[in-house]
Amino acid sequence: MVPADLRLIESANLQIEESALTGESVPVNKQIDTIDEEAGIGDRTNMAFMSTNVTYGRGLGVVTGTGMQTEVGHIASMLDNQKEMQTPLQANLAKLGRALTVLILVIAAIVFVVGLAKGSEDPANMFLTAISLAVAAIPEGLPAIVTIILALGTQKMAKQNALVRRLPAVETLGSTEIIASDKTGTLTQNKMTVEQTYYDGELHPATEGVADDSRLLQIMSFANDTNEQDDGTLLGDPTETALVAFAKLHDFDYLAELQQTPRVAEVPFDSERKLMSTIHDLGNGQFLVATKGAPDELLRVSSKIDQHGTVRDLTESDRDNILGTNHQLATQALRVLGMAYQIVDQVPVDVNPMSVEQELTFAGLVAMIDPERPEVRQSVEEAKRAGIRPLMITGDHRDTAQAISERLGIITPGEDHAVITGRELDQISDEDFANSVQDYSVYARVAPEHKVRIVNAWQGQGKVVAMTGDGVNDAPALKAADIGIAMGVTGTEVAKRFRHDFSG
Repeated sequence: MVPADLRLIESANLQIEESALTGESVPVNKQIDTIDEEAGIGDRTNMAFMSTNVTYGRGLGVVTGTGMQTEVGHIASMLDNQKEMQTPLQANLAKLGRALTVLILVIAAIVFVVGLAKGSEDPANMFLTAISLAVAAIPEGLPAIVTIILALGTQKMAKQNALVRRLPAVETLGSTEIIASDKTGTLTQNKMTVEQTYYDGELHPATEGVADDSRLLQIMSFANDTNEQDDGTLLGDPTETALVAFAKLHDFDYLAELQQTPRVAEVPFDSERKLMSTIHDLGNGQFLVATKGAPDELLRVSSKIDQHGTVRDLTESDRDNILGTNHQLATQALRVLGMAYQIVDQVPVDVNPMSVEQELTFAGLVAMIDPERPEVRQSVEEAKRAGIRPLMITGDHRDTAQAISERLGIITPGEDHAVITGRELDQISDEDFANSVQDYSVYARVAPEHKVRIVNAWQGQGKVVAMTGDGVNDAPALKAADIGIAMGVTGTEVAKRFRHDFSG
């Protein structure tokens, strides 16, 4: 775990998982080059932030902030400065209380004046009568009745696996007009999953598995640094654990295969060449080189292709088809890795990219995504039918946010104008944004302060806003919203603690 905010001065294949802070669904590759000074927190690739987790590589940095001077500290300051919002029920009860007070005082005054006018009672008795009437008219049972009704509501919510922290929030949920939701870990599972594979010149859904004569499962399991615990838990980079999980799902016993074909050498992943290779002893005097990485870089060092178990020369037509498929998958916000291999007679004396990653045989592509939760699309449809507008607010990239929101039905395919980034939002004044906030349904690459600004803009339109999230970066918006809903199982403690009204 990163102990403070750091400006990196050395980076060796460093990857840091920042989803709780930035909303990025996959670990971020870090580097030491200077970047645009106006870059958002998710684009500061030469920085490491406190409380984020290193998943790969190593680095060295100069401390730029500790405690409240860090990005996490900045979020804590936002939480401290965020005013506590009244729920609509509390506001309505306060309004009702003021109206009743005025009405009761007016009636008491009329009774007092009429009694004096008739002259049947002395002023002192009429004054006591008016006060008694005012006291009697106060609905003392109203708070108790409201509390009982809200308590019954919490019981119903508990049956839906939602825990209510603040009683008035039960009524607010029924008044909600806008649901602003974080993406990573809330609408999606925050777990990379293989969605499609490409081999033998065709795309295949993940449910279909992989043909027996393909080396795809072997390569994705061998060129992999995932560790499996005794309880079956997979530890490592989310992308690599997704590959192993896919292989296991399709009955590929990678641990047994690794015992029979042990790793004897490797060329670690490098962010510049974007490839990783491992060498395995086949036990027959030959060795298998398993390589995975960026498809375009993989094709650059590949000269053959494996189709239906037959190896032949890689043609320009093959390259065009592979690159075209890669582009098609990338436009769907899928993360694509290429797989290749080579059979050699001996391990090179000097194991390096030049001696290992040459004349490879292309085996296929694997496309992954942080998938949406299965129940979310139906929930979005139900919300729309109820007249509630769902919004997606995420720190992820624009293309990823748009693709997921289209899959969930938040926006329709091709509705690009409904998507805006945090940088574009910075160029809009508060007044202009208040006038145009209804034009946007998806917010990408946003910072925590952007989330609060979006919530405030909708509240300025008189809307009751619910905010759903799980990360540290969601906490200020959870507190600013009329109703805050924290993810109870996968959410961070910060999101759950700071004014969540519901946890589910």
